Amino acid sequence: MSAAGWAIDIDRDDITQASLVSDPDTPLAPGQVRVHLDSYAMTANNITYAVFGKPAGLFGNDQGYWDFFAERGAPGRLPVWGFATVTESAAGEVAVGDRFYGYYPMASDAVLTVDKAGPGGFTDVTPRRTTLPPIYNHYQRIAALPDYRAADHDYWPVFRPLFLTGWLIADQFEDEGDYGADQILIASASSKTAIGLGFSLAQRQRDGTGHRPETIGLTSKANVADLDAQRIYDRVIAYDDILTLNPGTTSALVDMAGNGAVTRAVHSHFGNNLKASIIVGKSHWDADGGQAALPGPERQGFFAPGRSQKRIADWGGAAFGQKIAEAWLAFMDVAPRLTSVDKRSGGDAALAAYREMLSGQADPRKGIVVVP
Repeated sequence: MSAAGWAIDIDRDDITQASLVSDPDTPLAPGQVRVHLDSYAMTANNITYAVFGKPAGLFGNDQGYWDFFAERGAPGRLPVWGFATVTESAAGEVAVGDRFYGYYPMASDAVLTVDKAGPGGFTDVTPRRTTLPPIYNHYQRIAALPDYRAADHDYWPVFRPLFLTGWLIADQFEDEGDYGADQILIASASSKTAIGLGFSLAQRQRDGTGHRPETIGLTSKANVADLDAQRIYDRVIAYDDILTLNPGTTSALVDMAGNGAVTRAVHSHFGNNLKASIIVGKSHWDADGGQAALPGPERQGFFAPGRSQKRIADWGGAAFGQKIAEAWLAFMDVAPRLTSVDKRSGGDAALAAYREMLSGQADPRKGIVVVP
């Protein structure tokens, strides 16, 4: 691939089929900007976006994640979180050289349609995006981020959206009285969203806000020792050892990856003592999702944008942002010991990173950052 712009096209019906393609510039319309992606992360969260690329009811309409960056009938363009710099502007409020954190396609460059621009950032109002969750359409000026520190730069795309999801799940548990559970089982506990959840639950105890359930990380046997040493969870056990847990303990399950075998094991073991079963992601896209009837509670999905909108309505945008900033900075004090950054450059490396994450072979102790 030449130095010209590139993108990665993904088959909407078969997400294993992906290719690196040339993506030449097109003229900007009034109100649009062109940005060059400086860096973005490739995480299991992106695989969830691909799995739910086609409409699946998440957004309450007939749209899915492919609708952010590709028109119907075109190959899918995977959304990623990262940083970008404006290289061309036909929007008076945004200048060449301005830098933003936000949601971009897996590509070297992107075109965005600017609205509601101000000191803090702007909203993309590309027509197909206006009926999608607003949290994905807001671009924040790096210089205006109150909790941005240069030392944390590479951890923003790796952890920020996933930590926010984990924090919101912890907030929902507290809001719901922990569903009456004495322990919370967190499957795919080495995932970054799970780590954000475990950290946020532990903060409740450290902050002296009262009793919280015990947290138990569930992971593969090979990951138990390393994950336990991170001290994110009260305990870490292998999936094979779920049946050693006391079935009489009131429990809740948070499933980060949609692995049906794990879900069935937990539901069958705890039965009616399982008070909540929450599924968050689908990074185990090729595993049985466990849709068959199970003992215990009905599984419920968790959708971070919806929870964010609820809390913004409850608290106001400023208070919501302040709470997130405080939690994020506390997490950034420990994140470097949990995950190292694995930087990769160029389109070929971007395609390889996607395939690696899709295969489930990515090292959970590393955060992949692609520099287009």
